[in-house]
Amino acid sequence: MWLKKKDKVLVLAGRDKGKRGEILKREGDGLFIVAKVNIVKRHQKPRQNDKGGIVEKEAPMHQSKLMLVCGKCDTATSPKIQILKDGSKVRACRNCSEMIE
Repeated sequence: MWLKKKDKVLVLAGRDKGKRGEILKREGDGLFIVAKVNIVKRHQKPRQNDKGGIVEKEAPMHQSKLMLVCGKCDTATSPKIQILKDGSKVRACRNCSEMIE
């Protein structure tokens, strides 16, 4: 799993193809909720503190439809794993070799 919370991603497939957003949350195995992407409408019954009606919210997207965006070169890339001298692993951009964190 090379995607994490608060990563900037590009949508590769689906009706929101080409949109960019930030990962808000990980949902299950390989599913992510991305801000302002894959918006669906849900009908909600009124609760004690909430009004009922049609609510718009983000639906989960599979990781295969998302690609990480490098912060430095601003391009979508599949990151490579670099091993530092202290033995720790970090994600790095394949285009500019900048560490992604």
